[in-house]
Amino acid sequence: MDKKKRERNKVIQVKLFDREHEKDLEWEMNRFLKSLDEKKLLDIKYNVAAMPEEEDDEQIYCFSAMVIYRA
Repeated sequence: MDKKKRERNKVIQVKLFDREHEKDLEWEMNRFLKSLDEKKLLDIKYNVAAMPEEEDDEQIYCFSAMVIYRA
């Protein structure tokens, strides 16, 4: 089987990240991406959600990302 055909047969997977602070998310994602072969990376999706905290006037943030890659 040639190399291109073997690559197409590999399973697509995701790795999910979810942190309250953007720097924590950045650190964790960079750690994961260092271990991933760049050729296997397909896409990265990023999202930020904010919601008011009921006890005071502050907001709670949720920074999340999904890395899509070939196994």
